[in-house]
Amino acid sequence: MQNKLPERKKNRLEGYDYSQNGAYFITICTYGKEALLGKIVGDAAFGVPCVERTPIGEIVSQHIENITNQSGLRVEKYVVMPNHIHLLVWVETGNRTPKAASPTTAIIPRMVNALKGLSTKKYKNPLWQRSYHDRIIRDEAEYLNTWQYIDENPAQWAEDVYYDHQ
Repeated sequence: MQNKLPERKKNRLEGYDYSQNGAYFITICTYGKEALLGKIVGDAAFGVPCVERTPIGEIVSQHIENITNQSGLRVEKYVVMPNHIHLLVWVETGNRTPKAASPTTAIIPRMVNALKGLSTKKYKNPLWQRSYHDRIIRDEAEYLNTWQYIDENPAQWAEDVYYDHQ
């Protein structure tokens, strides 16, 4: 009997043009989910937990800040966590006619590839996992929930760590 390899789940919504105007929630994890980007300081009980970034975490943050300077992209909200980043990105390319973009030429994949490439170049070691997670934000309620999720992510992390050690 021959062992079959599991089929890899498709990460992108098939047939969707990731250059379309709208909001996208992007999550990118570090290689091996190592806590390379920072650590959580403070705790949910005695203060507002926040991320104390490592030097590479600072570099990643600077590259995220520079995304807004790119044509058609605006990072609305982001957080650099110890082993991943979350971005709420707004794409606005004007009144162009939508066309089917290949997965490597659409705005969102290009942005992710540039962010991963530039920060990895500075780190000089594998920094990111192979792919990333995305969610197309479909309405205002989902946008606001995503904004809140990004805001509260450091506190959730601190709470998870606290309960893991009890």
